[in-house]
Amino acid sequence: MRLLALTLSAALLVSGAAAQTIDRIKETREIRFGFRTDAAPLSFINDKERPDGLSVMICDQVARAIASRLGADDLTAQFIPVQSDTRFDMVASGQIDLLCGAATITLSRREAVDFSIPIFVDGTSVLLPIDADVTMASLSGKKVGMRSSTTTEEAVFNSFGSAGIEAKLVRFASHPDGIKALRDGEIDAYFADQSILLVNYLAAGLKDDFKISQEILTIEKQGLALARGDDDFRLMVDEILSQMYAQGTMEEIFRAALPGIEPSEALKALYVIAPTLP
Repeated sequence: MRLLALTLSAALLVSGAAAQTIDRIKETREIRFGFRTDAAPLSFINDKERPDGLSVMICDQVARAIASRLGADDLTAQFIPVQSDTRFDMVASGQIDLLCGAATITLSRREAVDFSIPIFVDGTSVLLPIDADVTMASLSGKKVGMRSSTTTEEAVFNSFGSAGIEAKLVRFASHPDGIKALRDGEIDAYFADQSILLVNYLAAGLKDDFKISQEILTIEKQGLALARGDDDFRLMVDEILSQMYAQGTMEEIFRAALPGIEPSEALKALYVIAPTLP
């Protein structure tokens, strides 16, 4: 089976996105995954210009399992880059079959797309100078950054509003842009998923000058987004993920994607409470 073929051109629009995805995969011998290019460690392009990350590795295993179930040894998996502000539209329209990125499951998003069972648990945290006060009140009147079109943006806005704290919210097109602005002193703090902050923190060698707060604003369950109304495809994906949990594959992928990092207590709980196979 040919996997991890990076497609940089836009996929063709498929009419009837919620139609039978399994039938189309059988006919075309192709499954299309969307992935974020800047959401390490879950979804990104590595230094070899290949899709990489925990979510991508999970989808690679899902593709292999689908190929086995359908008897399609020649199945091709296309990984298509997506933008944070259009990724769910691409799922809903049928341009991609599964979204393999950092996608928090929310009710508002479920108005447009469906989700698999959770594959990861994360939460919004903050990166700030090492000598800075970690309380939210200390950011009053200061500039705080976050990636635009993410649940982090909403979490920061709601948290500051609920606390009655006024700060200037600065939105960035990518996490590296936000991290650079923090290093250059253009903002006073940068909010993102804790896993994303950790990877950028380590990769950029920030330990001497910056720190990540251990407090989180949210607990966010993340899943693979797929088109609404295709129950057979969702059931197949959920069955495959459940098998991966039962066999310990999900934990193995975590340790491969984040070497030397221990799963959070919330993620360990997810390994235990995943759906039971018949």
